[in-house]
Amino acid sequence: MSLMTFSEWVVLAGGIAAIFWVNWYFFRARRGQAVAETVAGIQEVVVTVKGGYDPAVIRVRHGLPVRLVFDRQEESGCSEEVVFPDFRIQRFLPAFARTAVEFTPTRPGTYEFTCGMRMLRGRVVAE
Repeated sequence: MSLMTFSEWVVLAGGIAAIFWVNWYFFRARRGQAVAETVAGIQEVVVTVKGGYDPAVIRVRHGLPVRLVFDRQEESGCSEEVVFPDFRIQRFLPAFARTAVEFTPTRPGTYEFTCGMRMLRGRVVAE
């Protein structure tokens, strides 16, 4: 049985730290919140897509149409699609372009949206 060298310990510690950081960044990091503004009867929020969704929590009123405008500012393969399972919406987001997604939450609740790989996450809170 051989002991690990100092440099092997450093590499191991760095790998463990990287694993924790990636998990925190994609699953636990707090992103901004926004309350949708109503214009011409439609609640609208612009969501920046760059390593995540910002804002990641969007508050709306149920029963009114919602338009989320996804402003994708990157080419990462993970962010090329947004999925709203509760509304059966799956939309391609072209890089460096804006894409509108519209739906109407008919009852109060929390509705998640994710990237196609389910690594980037956000939610719409209908009140």
